[in-house]
Amino acid sequence: MVNRLNLKKTFELYEEALSLIPGAILGIRRPYNFVEGEYPIFFETAKGGKVIDVDGNEYIDMLCAYGPIIIGHQEEEIDRAVIEQIKNKGFCMSLTQPIQNRLAKVLRNLIPCCEKMVLMKMGTDATTAAIRVARAYTKKEKIFSCGYHGWYDAFSEVHGIEAGIPKKLFEDFYEFEFNHLEEIEQLFKNHKDKVAAIIVNPIHTPGGREVEIPKLGFLEGIRELATDNNALLIYDEIRTGFRVDMGGAQKMYGVIPDLAAFGKAMGNGYPISTLVGKAEYMDVLVEKVFLSSTFFPNSLAQIASLKTIEILQRDNVLKNISEKGNYFAKRVKESIQDFNIPCIYSGQPWMPYITFTADPNFLYRKLREEFYRQLIRRKVFLQPFHHGYICYRHTYEDLDYAADMIAESFAEIKKML
Repeated sequence: MVNRLNLKKTFELYEEALSLIPGAILGIRRPYNFVEGEYPIFFETAKGGKVIDVDGNEYIDMLCAYGPIIIGHQEEEIDRAVIEQIKNKGFCMSLTQPIQNRLAKVLRNLIPCCEKMVLMKMGTDATTAAIRVARAYTKKEKIFSCGYHGWYDAFSEVHGIEAGIPKKLFEDFYEFEFNHLEEIEQLFKNHKDKVAAIIVNPIHTPGGREVEIPKLGFLEGIRELATDNNALLIYDEIRTGFRVDMGGAQKMYGVIPDLAAFGKAMGNGYPISTLVGKAEYMDVLVEKVFLSSTFFPNSLAQIASLKTIEILQRDNVLKNISEKGNYFAKRVKESIQDFNIPCIYSGQPWMPYITFTADPNFLYRKLREEFYRQLIRRKVFLQPFHHGYICYRHTYEDLDYAADMIAESFAEIKKML
């Protein structure tokens, strides 16, 4: 039996934060998204593939800040490039610095659909801009959407006036299930000549459910449907970009969208995103579509992104992550089989996720909670309702430790079956 962690300081900070910030912490980082009373709420430091909480507990970090950490925490080469920019040139000015053009040319050379791009800060910036561009170009309103695309009104996970989002702000959005091409076909029949775009994650990453790879013909099918109906195809590559391939999932699968949103891994933790696409569509941003922010031209994240991409290419990082991810997946799948646990491992090799199979008696919820309770006590930081990530600085020793602790946690919950 492994004892509960000492989390005295984290809970003190949480109580203080409750009086300062609504809910103490924003959104997905709140305690109810983990196992309440068992997970830390505040981290103090991070280095490589590990994090240390405010009580001094060190964990193998397999959440990687929800995806931005592709290489590792505190990457000296990236941070040094940013510090040099601060010391020698500055970074927040009334006009744009030339680094914009350098990064833009790199993106154009890597991403198949990228002829022009705009640089922004958050994933929601990029997906929101994509919808605006698609509507302006097609002069149509309706959007078919699958998956999470940020906190923009129509994409929000909660809707309704009680959530601050009146129906009129999302009534032109229609959801479909991933890998269900027939649903999209029917939507086009119902809304013919009114559809501006389809937006989809090329690899599906729903909350609380296993990561889903596109079935043969699915991406090709939505590409064809979009073209045939004069709608734009938008890929949300915020998670897949610079992780599954340097050109994103579109490069890996060979099915090219009209527009694509990238973010997270492209800056190794620095806040940057981009909307890229064919020049014909992107050029509505010249005069027709308004897009502006004081901080979009800020050069620090652009410097970080350029250096991150350089390291990813130079050190063949994505191949390294893929090899480690497959190694880790093999070990975890063997444990699932050995202990005969009713769960699924998905996301191989990039986004590891252990989800428990639903049953009529809701035992899976108890198994899930106990599994993640046991795992965090063994200092492996994964999340019950969100897939994890593998970064370059995770060593095979780290992954072996994590796999061993997963096996120990399976042994504990086996007693409940």
